[in-house]
Amino acid sequence: MTSSPEESPESVVRHATDNGVAWITLNRPAAMNAITPDQRERLISRFDDASADPAVGAVVLTATGKGFCAGADLRGGGRPAPDTDTGTGSGGQERVAGDVARLIRRGAQRLIAAVLDCEKPVVAAVNGTAAGLGAHLAFACDLVLAAESARFIEVFVRRGLVPDGGGAYLLPRLVGPQRAKELMFFGDALSAAEAERIGLVNRVVPDDDLAGTAREWAERLAGGPTRAIALTKQLVNESLGADRAAAFAAEAAAQEINMTTADAREGVRAFAERRAPRYQGR
Repeated sequence: MTSSPEESPESVVRHATDNGVAWITLNRPAAMNAITPDQRERLISRFDDASADPAVGAVVLTATGKGFCAGADLRGGGRPAPDTDTGTGSGGQERVAGDVARLIRRGAQRLIAAVLDCEKPVVAAVNGTAAGLGAHLAFACDLVLAAESARFIEVFVRRGLVPDGGGAYLLPRLVGPQRAKELMFFGDALSAAEAERIGLVNRVVPDDDLAGTAREWAERLAGGPTRAIALTKQLVNESLGADRAAAFAAEAAAQEINMTTADAREGVRAFAERRAPRYQGR
């Protein structure tokens, strides 16, 4: 496993590529990996890089320490913190109409979009508490593995806030509107087992097995037909916002594009020759 040369082990976002898998690791364990603006920008850059790198076939997003991600770091400017009686932001300056919306668009929403739009499958390996934006970061991933000790918390209502980071978009699509409202209205902690039961998590594993299972899943994905998986991800992500005609048209277009790839030709050839395909990610 080779680390990126510009990043030290103390970096807020650790990155390494191994056997076709890009490992992106949140690394602020003392702060439960609460995301600062700098960390957010590094994450977005890493997902963009993974999309463009032909040597990467899958991505694993995980974290160090006991928490996966405690959300945006309010002390680091990751989300506006209103002063209740003054109408000012956390910096003491008078807030202008549109400031909050602009901050959310440029911040949390860009991060979630980077995961959803990544052209490689993303596996979340949730090692501990995922709260607020941290929970949405996990739910934006294509597959979610959770350690038995993990918890998921829609913490916004506890702070008198509206969910951000795409939460009101993601949760109804994963668990339906009524269950999403229950989670967001009450803000109760959800165990990993319960998250799996209602469909927020693909699989719960013992804490010591999390990294190994994530590696197994990611390497299997990385050995698959990269463009076909990317197009499939795009079709699924867009399907709930499209009518049948649009979804069928997108499916036909994706098939047309995919049949130009070397992997599609290899898959068909391998089937005809009754052997396992050897995909190259192209």
